[in-house]
Amino acid sequence: MSGIVRETRETSVRVSVAAGAGHANVATTEPFLDHMLQTLARYGGLDLAVQASGDLRHHLIEDVAITLGLALREAVPPACRRYGDATIVMDDAFVQVALDAGGRPFYQGPLPSRLYDHFFRSLADNAALTLHVRVVRGRDRHHVVEAAFKALGLALREALAPGDVVFSTKGSVRIEREED
Repeated sequence: MSGIVRETRETSVRVSVAAGAGHANVATTEPFLDHMLQTLARYGGLDLAVQASGDLRHHLIEDVAITLGLALREAVPPACRRYGDATIVMDDAFVQVALDAGGRPFYQGPLPSRLYDHFFRSLADNAALTLHVRVVRGRDRHHVVEAAFKALGLALREALAPGDVVFSTKGSVRIEREED
């Protein structure tokens, strides 16, 4: 299980994530975020543990996204299917997510909640995902955001599934740091 700890003056975040059965142990002091992370774990087939606290709601949600993104980045196997997409309808909400777990961070939204749009951007940047979220329709922000988390989970489940080879014409990309 890939685990990351992020400590700042504003937040304390611990995240562990691994491919699994969709079990979640989440406590962030933000009930809606807890619900969305549990939903992501369930739909993504991820075993997820998140413990987080913070001074402001914005800082907490952003730092959970950053830490989860870093943990996901470590959890991406070199030989996986890499691409995933899913469409979810939930009452009035109709949301599509497409992603590439190939190590190139990019986010295209938006979601109708600036806070959760920022969550998706921070997650994509730190997980090195190319992530496109398209809200086709929806009036209820809760439904739209929840549909986006469900679609993200399904797309991640597909993208992180084991593959036979590194799915790239470049082969495996190796990055090394040179010592001065």
